[in-house]
Amino acid sequence: MEPIVSIIMGSTSDLPVMEKSAEILNEFRIPFEMNALSAHRTPEEVEKFAKNAASRGIKVIIAAAGMAAHLPGVIASMTPLPVIGVPIKASLEGIDSIFSILQMPPGIPVATVGVNGAQNAGILAAQIIATGNEEIMKEVIKYKESLKKKIVQANEELKKVKYPYKTN
Repeated sequence: MEPIVSIIMGSTSDLPVMEKSAEILNEFRIPFEMNALSAHRTPEEVEKFAKNAASRGIKVIIAAAGMAAHLPGVIASMTPLPVIGVPIKASLEGIDSIFSILQMPPGIPVATVGVNGAQNAGILAAQIIATGNEEIMKEVIKYKESLKKKIVQANEELKKVKYPYKTN
């Protein structure tokens, strides 16, 4: 089994957030890899990874970083693959990370999810892969239907909540 999605984090301290991407990809049965690479501490390794990802069969990269948060943009500058950036709440409530990932120069796009939004990054990666894979598309559709069912069920549960002035 060869990976088609790569999850890259600035350090293993990001794993508690990034495991949400891994769980989603695992649920959709999408082979993935996980590595820690730092744009600042291991720039040569980041360059080697980014320049070789496509030739290794990777289709989408999910890159997470906190604080300076340059990792997703640096990777995006060196690969033709779509990069999804996950801002990590490391300082300033993650606002510094989200701006670092979101504000890319023209020609170097990084799709950016919310702070600590690794679950959405995994779903977006699955949706990108699904555009060319019918089986994964079926899994994505099934997942979206399950979300709808959860809300319908939650609404049924809310009907049981009673307050003197609640009208439904």
